[in-house]
Amino acid sequence: MGVSGVLSRIQELQSQLGLNPMSVDPNNTVVNGSAGAKGDKTFASMLAGATDSPLVPTAGGGTSGGDVVAAAKKYLGTPYVFGSTDPAKGLDCSGLVQRAYGDMGIQLPRNSWQQAKAGQPVASMAEAKPGDILAFDSPVDHVGIYLGNNQMIAAPKPGDHVKIQKVYETPTHIRRVVTDTAAVAAQNLASVRPAALSGSGALAGVPYGDLFVKAGTKYGISPKLLAAVAKVESGYNPQAVSKVGARGLMQLMPSTAKGLGVDNAFDPEQAIFGGAKLLAHNLREFKSLPLALAAYNAGGGAVKKYGGIPPFAETQAYVPKVQKALAALGG
Repeated sequence: MGVSGVLSRIQELQSQLGLNPMSVDPNNTVVNGSAGAKGDKTFASMLAGATDSPLVPTAGGGTSGGDVVAAAKKYLGTPYVFGSTDPAKGLDCSGLVQRAYGDMGIQLPRNSWQQAKAGQPVASMAEAKPGDILAFDSPVDHVGIYLGNNQMIAAPKPGDHVKIQKVYETPTHIRRVVTDTAAVAAQNLASVRPAALSGSGALAGVPYGDLFVKAGTKYGISPKLLAAVAKVESGYNPQAVSKVGARGLMQLMPSTAKGLGVDNAFDPEQAIFGGAKLLAHNLREFKSLPLALAAYNAGGGAVKKYGGIPPFAETQAYVPKVQKALAALGG
């Protein structure tokens, strides 16, 4: 990183620390503002004081490192623009990381030095998994997302763009915010099997609980997941109609309902079995709960097009809502 890059990072840190523009004199004393009054702390000590507390992201359950990688890859070619978090304008390194995780419903802090404290530490590159955050230098001035095979995706520097590159040096920090793909895949498979739940008593007090259990048993998915989708979609109202024409308990569009063999989407049993069939298909295709839910809301074509949760406000909000409803049911 050149001098201009270092200065840009200092300005970024100043903004986060709430400092006035500053320079550093030859004695390493902070000089704040145009008046040139010397501060009583060095820049390094101020930074250390600002990073004492670990940062814990708000994570979306069921997201894998592979999901994060897929989300990041859709920004390949986006120009590097320092300070930008808007991919339509450009992204800097930490903006890319924040955006990719945000697409998965996981809220990360804005700056690279903060992201280097998110999640849990990973001891070495030998233990790094796809989706892990790689941070470089001390203080941290660059981050990327690990892809595996000693490669990462990053927004490297001004004049460059988001791209895949080798991990050019040993990271100073490796952080894991989500579990690895294999573990999540096993968890997802377990969660969609009826054995993962007890009988209808597991949904005691939930409207149409017996139908969720029957449909989940037939299609091999979690009855609690079906109930959570119905809760978010319609509030368990079998007569609900959306502004775009989605109908019934599971809010099936007429064309979708027809393809699922649902003759009457207002009939709770038909709607639940149709929704279960659709969710089971999405889980098999995308092997990820967040992506399966995104496909339920926006369509599988949109998930494929964007390589992850589509950047639609409704879908971005929908996935964590269902996950929250599922958690409330003990799923």
